[in-house]
Amino acid sequence: MKKIFISIVSVGFMFSAAAQETVLPTPPQKGLLFIKNATIHVGNGTVINNGTIQIKDGKIEKVGNDITVPGDAKVIDANGKHVYPGIMLPVSNLGLVEISAIRASTDVRELGDMNPNVRSIVAYNTDSKVINTLRSSGVLLANVVPQGSFLAGTSSVVQLDAWNYQDAAYKADAGMHLYMPSLMARPGFGGFGGGRFGPQQSSGTDPVKEGLNKIEELKAFFKEAKAYFAEGAHKETNLKFDATKGLFDKSMKLYVHGNTVRQMLLALDFVKEFNFDVVIVGGSDSWQIAELLKQHNVSVILQQPHSLPTTPDDDVDQPYKTAAMLQKAGVLFSISDDDAQTRGKNILFNAGTAATYGLSKEEALQAITLNAAKIMGVADKTGTIEAGKDANIVISEGDILDMRTSKVTEAFIQGRQIDLTDKHKLLNDRFNRKYNLKPSKPF
Repeated sequence: MKKIFISIVSVGFMFSAAAQETVLPTPPQKGLLFIKNATIHVGNGTVINNGTIQIKDGKIEKVGNDITVPGDAKVIDANGKHVYPGIMLPVSNLGLVEISAIRASTDVRELGDMNPNVRSIVAYNTDSKVINTLRSSGVLLANVVPQGSFLAGTSSVVQLDAWNYQDAAYKADAGMHLYMPSLMARPGFGGFGGGRFGPQQSSGTDPVKEGLNKIEELKAFFKEAKAYFAEGAHKETNLKFDATKGLFDKSMKLYVHGNTVRQMLLALDFVKEFNFDVVIVGGSDSWQIAELLKQHNVSVILQQPHSLPTTPDDDVDQPYKTAAMLQKAGVLFSISDDDAQTRGKNILFNAGTAATYGLSKEEALQAITLNAAKIMGVADKTGTIEAGKDANIVISEGDILDMRTSKVTEAFIQGRQIDLTDKHKLLNDRFNRKYNLKPSKPF
């Protein structure tokens, strides 16, 4: 009887382990691994048909058509499938916000306007259920960004298969985030519950003047920080100044969140006055000043291409065309997904839309792989399927940018084949079993 009981418990444990909601990280990849017979989308515009990838100890060793596969090697046959670099989400609150309506599961911002010393990485939750849903879509790395009302703190690039934030950190404190004031007087709406528009009208303040004053205060702060670093040794440590050091030595980028031309023109002041490496986040009107952005080497992250135009005078499909216009102007850009409902999963299809409106498919893919890696400062380690880089790889049965055919079957982070189980799949399986349904076929 005891043996029977133990067997039942063992079977129950095995079932629960197979259906767990929190997937355990995969151990480091050791030895040789080959992915063969694949259509390899390198990420830099090159496509290798019927190609092979040789991976060793988490790194890509060879990519091409003339690679010999030993008979005893571990091999994944990707015949008829497409292989891509791991997709990178360049702006995200992943791991900082679980359920936005539940305050206890949100740790994305601090009080006050000036928080350069806030580090998003220390709040990153590797047990977030959202992470696995992104991995299933092919998103393997993300830039975890703090929110705020002005200077919000630093973001870090993480890989999505880790025990804790220390393991997850791919490049820590890689960017400082500035949320630009609106610099725009907005009309109030009378008695419709107040909101942010009502008080602006009734208070009699000038939002343009207030915004410009805040920018001048920030410039004064950076000037003081520059003088602080020029001193060399300090009697006392200033944490806020210390947090900005990377901006001056260019080991960190200044991400300026803004959409309008006037916001972006003010962002250019930080390039001219402090020689900062600036990235525009949002940038819906960036097409209007693309040549100027190119001239000052300013990158753009199009935060939400699936949206309405910024102004009523813009073409209704302008958000879809902006990526192609930046590409034509030679501006380095990436594409993201800022929708609170999709939580980053639609980044692939945002890129697919851009491919319909002027980009080639490989240019669209590059926007969420190599371009994103360049902007986030990790292009030496990832972003393309090339020798010497980490084996961050996605295998799909169809076109990963097309929601009708995209079906990720395998994914690798630093050569580790990760578990693609997620909450969505578990719920789908649960109700298929409950109602004795057959799994639905991709449409």
